[in-house]
Amino acid sequence: MKMFKEEENVVCECSKALLLALGQKDEHTQLHSERVVELSSEVGIALKLDINQIKTLRISAAFHDIGKIGIPDNVLLKPSSFNDEEWEIMKSHAINSEKIVNTLDFENSDIIAKAVRHHHEYYNGNGYPDRLKGESIPIYSRIISLADSYDAMSSPRPYHNKRLHAEIMKILEEENGIKHDPKIFEIFKNIIQISKYKVN
Repeated sequence: MKMFKEEENVVCECSKALLLALGQKDEHTQLHSERVVELSSEVGIALKLDINQIKTLRISAAFHDIGKIGIPDNVLLKPSSFNDEEWEIMKSHAINSEKIVNTLDFENSDIIAKAVRHHHEYYNGNGYPDRLKGESIPIYSRIISLADSYDAMSSPRPYHNKRLHAEIMKILEEENGIKHDPKIFEIFKNIIQISKYKVN
Protein backbone atom coordinates (compact mmCIF):
# COMPACT_ATOMS: atom_id res chain seq x y z
CA MET A 1 0.00 0.00 0.00
CA LYS A 2 2.85 2.37 0.85
CA MET A 3 4.54 1.73 -2.51
CA PHE A 4 1.23 2.30 -4.30
CA LYS A 5 0.75 5.62 -2.49
CA GLU A 6 4.31 6.73 -3.24
CA GLU A 7 3.87 5.91 -6.94
CA GLU A 8 0.56 7.79 -7.03
CA ASN A 9 2.24 10.84 -5.46
CA VAL A 10 5.06 10.71 -8.03
CA VAL A 11 2.54 10.57 -10.88
CA CYS A 12 0.58 13.49 -9.42
CA GLU A 13 3.73 15.58 -9.03
CA CYS A 14 4.85 14.65 -12.55
CA SER A 15 1.51 15.66 -14.05
CA LYS A 16 1.56 18.95 -12.11
CA ALA A 17 5.07 19.70 -13.37
CA LEU A 18 4.15 18.97 -16.98
CA LEU A 19 0.96 21.04 -16.76
CA LEU A 20 2.94 23.90 -15.24
CA ALA A 21 5.41 23.67 -18.12
CA LEU A 22 2.49 23.76 -20.57
CA GLY A 23 1.07 26.72 -18.66
CA GLN A 24 4.26 28.70 -19.26
CA LYS A 25 3.51 28.33 -22.97
CA ASP A 26 -0.30 28.60 -22.90
CA GLU A 27 -2.09 29.28 -19.62
CA HIS A 28 -5.49 28.66 -21.23
CA THR A 29 -4.58 25.06 -22.08
CA GLN A 30 -3.28 24.43 -18.57
CA LEU A 31 -6.47 25.70 -16.92
CA HIS A 32 -8.60 23.87 -19.50
CA SER A 33 -6.82 20.59 -18.68
CA GLU A 34 -7.41 21.09 -14.96
CA ARG A 35 -11.15 21.58 -15.52
CA VAL A 36 -11.33 18.58 -17.87
CA VAL A 37 -9.79 16.42 -15.12
CA GLU A 38 -12.55 17.33 -12.67
CA LEU A 39 -15.42 17.14 -15.15
CA SER A 40 -14.19 13.78 -16.47
CA SER A 41 -13.99 12.50 -12.90
CA GLU A 42 -17.61 13.47 -12.25
CA VAL A 43 -18.70 11.53 -15.33
CA GLY A 44 -16.50 8.56 -14.41
CA ILE A 45 -18.00 8.37 -10.93
CA ALA A 46 -21.51 8.49 -12.39
CA LEU A 47 -20.51 5.62 -14.69
CA LYS A 48 -19.50 3.70 -11.54
CA LEU A 49 -15.85 3.35 -12.49
CA ASP A 50 -13.82 1.95 -9.60
CA ILE A 51 -11.19 3.93 -7.70
CA ASN A 52 -8.29 2.70 -9.85
CA GLN A 53 -10.20 3.48 -13.04
CA ILE A 54 -10.96 6.97 -11.76
CA LYS A 55 -7.26 7.47 -11.02
CA THR A 56 -6.37 6.35 -14.56
CA LEU A 57 -9.07 8.63 -15.98
CA ARG A 58 -7.83 11.64 -14.01
CA ILE A 59 -4.23 11.16 -15.12
CA SER A 60 -5.35 10.65 -18.72
CA ALA A 61 -7.42 13.85 -18.59
CA ALA A 62 -4.49 15.75 -17.07
CA PHE A 63 -2.21 14.65 -19.90
CA HIS A 64 -4.71 14.82 -22.78
CA ASP A 65 -3.34 18.10 -24.19
CA ILE A 66 0.24 17.88 -22.90
CA GLY A 67 1.46 17.32 -26.47
CA LYS A 68 0.62 20.97 -27.19
CA ILE A 69 3.99 21.72 -25.58
CA GLY A 70 5.45 20.70 -28.94
CA ILE A 71 3.14 22.84 -31.08
CA PRO A 72 4.84 26.01 -32.42
CA ASP A 73 3.57 29.21 -30.81
CA ASN A 74 2.51 30.69 -34.16
CA VAL A 75 0.01 27.82 -34.44
CA LEU A 76 -0.93 27.17 -30.81
CA LEU A 77 -1.48 30.85 -29.99
CA LYS A 78 -2.88 31.93 -33.35
CA PRO A 79 -5.79 34.36 -32.75
CA SER A 80 -7.77 33.18 -35.78
CA SER A 81 -8.81 29.98 -37.55
CA PHE A 82 -6.18 27.54 -38.79
CA ASN A 83 -5.38 26.94 -42.42
CA ASP A 84 -5.08 23.31 -43.59
CA GLU A 85 -1.35 23.04 -42.82
CA GLU A 86 -1.74 24.59 -39.36
CA TRP A 87 -4.67 22.29 -38.59
CA GLU A 88 -2.54 19.23 -39.40
CA ILE A 89 0.15 20.56 -37.05
CA MET A 90 -2.41 21.15 -34.29
CA LYS A 91 -3.87 17.66 -34.72
CA SER A 92 -0.43 16.18 -34.03
CA HIS A 93 -0.80 17.12 -30.35
CA ALA A 94 -2.70 13.89 -29.66
CA ILE A 95 0.20 11.74 -30.88
CA ASN A 96 2.67 14.05 -29.10
CA SER A 97 0.73 13.54 -25.87
CA GLU A 98 0.96 9.76 -26.29
CA LYS A 99 4.72 9.97 -26.88
CA ILE A 100 5.24 12.03 -23.73
CA VAL A 101 3.21 9.61 -21.58
CA ASN A 102 5.14 6.68 -23.06
CA THR A 103 8.36 8.15 -21.67
CA LEU A 104 6.93 7.92 -18.15
CA ASP A 105 7.19 4.62 -16.31
CA PHE A 106 4.25 4.24 -13.96
CA GLU A 107 1.22 2.02 -13.45
CA ASN A 108 -1.16 1.94 -16.44
CA SER A 109 1.02 4.33 -18.47
CA ASP A 110 0.26 2.24 -21.58
CA ILE A 111 -3.50 2.64 -21.01
CA ILE A 112 -3.10 6.36 -20.32
CA ALA A 113 -0.99 6.79 -23.47
CA LYS A 114 -3.76 5.26 -25.59
CA ALA A 115 -6.40 7.35 -23.82
CA VAL A 116 -4.65 10.61 -24.71
CA ARG A 117 -3.89 9.47 -28.26
CA HIS A 118 -7.55 8.79 -28.97
CA HIS A 119 -9.39 11.65 -27.24
CA HIS A 120 -10.19 13.22 -30.63
CA GLU A 121 -11.60 10.09 -32.22
CA TYR A 122 -15.26 10.35 -33.26
CA TYR A 123 -17.85 7.76 -32.29
CA ASN A 124 -18.77 7.45 -35.99
CA GLY A 125 -15.14 6.83 -37.00
CA ASN A 126 -14.41 10.23 -38.55
CA GLY A 127 -12.03 11.51 -35.87
CA TYR A 128 -8.24 11.45 -35.59
CA PRO A 129 -5.53 10.18 -35.51
CA ASP A 130 -6.65 6.58 -36.23
CA ARG A 131 -10.34 6.89 -37.17
CA LEU A 132 -11.37 4.46 -34.44
CA LYS A 133 -15.12 3.89 -34.14
CA GLY A 134 -17.64 3.22 -31.37
CA GLU A 135 -16.45 1.18 -28.41
CA SER A 136 -13.09 0.51 -30.06
CA ILE A 137 -12.29 3.99 -28.73
CA PRO A 138 -11.02 3.64 -25.13
CA ILE A 139 -13.70 4.55 -22.60
CA TYR A 140 -11.37 7.07 -20.96
CA SER A 141 -11.01 8.82 -24.34
CA ARG A 142 -14.77 8.88 -24.85
CA ILE A 143 -15.29 10.48 -21.43
CA ILE A 144 -12.50 13.02 -21.94
CA SER A 145 -13.87 13.91 -25.38
CA LEU A 146 -17.16 15.09 -23.88
CA ALA A 147 -15.56 16.99 -21.00
CA ASP A 148 -13.05 18.51 -23.43
CA SER A 149 -15.75 19.63 -25.88
CA TYR A 150 -17.93 21.16 -23.19
CA ASP A 151 -15.12 23.09 -21.53
CA ALA A 152 -13.63 24.26 -24.83
CA MET A 153 -16.94 25.82 -25.83
CA SER A 154 -17.52 27.32 -22.39
CA SER A 155 -14.24 29.25 -22.44
CA PRO A 156 -13.59 32.39 -24.51
CA ARG A 157 -10.75 32.24 -27.04
CA PRO A 158 -9.45 34.83 -29.50
CA TYR A 159 -11.27 33.05 -32.35
CA HIS A 160 -14.61 32.38 -30.57
CA ASN A 161 -16.71 33.82 -27.76
CA LYS A 162 -17.73 31.92 -24.66
CA ARG A 163 -20.96 30.01 -25.34
CA LEU A 164 -23.87 29.70 -22.94
CA HIS A 165 -24.81 26.33 -21.45
CA ALA A 166 -27.96 25.93 -23.55
CA GLU A 167 -26.04 26.64 -26.75
CA ILE A 168 -23.29 24.18 -25.82
CA MET A 169 -25.79 21.43 -25.03
CA LYS A 170 -27.58 22.03 -28.34
CA ILE A 171 -24.28 21.52 -30.18
CA LEU A 172 -23.46 18.40 -28.14
CA GLU A 173 -26.93 17.02 -28.87
CA GLU A 174 -26.27 17.50 -32.59
CA GLU A 175 -22.92 15.71 -32.20
CA ASN A 176 -24.41 12.85 -30.17
CA GLY A 177 -23.71 9.53 -31.87
CA ILE A 178 -21.48 11.33 -34.38
CA LYS A 179 -18.67 12.65 -32.21
CA HIS A 180 -19.73 11.35 -28.80
CA ASP A 181 -20.81 8.05 -27.27
CA PRO A 182 -24.63 8.23 -26.78
CA LYS A 183 -24.56 6.23 -23.52
CA ILE A 184 -21.93 8.46 -21.97
CA PHE A 185 -23.71 11.56 -23.25
CA GLU A 186 -26.89 10.53 -21.42
CA ILE A 187 -24.87 10.39 -18.19
CA PHE A 188 -23.13 13.66 -19.01
CA LYS A 189 -26.44 15.51 -19.50
CA ASN A 190 -27.42 14.73 -15.91
CA ILE A 191 -23.98 15.34 -14.41
CA ILE A 192 -23.41 18.75 -16.00
CA GLN A 193 -26.67 20.07 -14.51
CA ILE A 194 -25.26 19.74 -10.99
CA SER A 195 -21.58 20.32 -11.80
CA LYS A 196 -19.79 23.45 -10.64
CA TYR A 197 -18.28 23.50 -14.16
CA LYS A 198 -21.65 24.21 -15.74
CA VAL A 199 -21.64 27.65 -17.33
CA ASN A 200 -24.63 30.00 -17.25
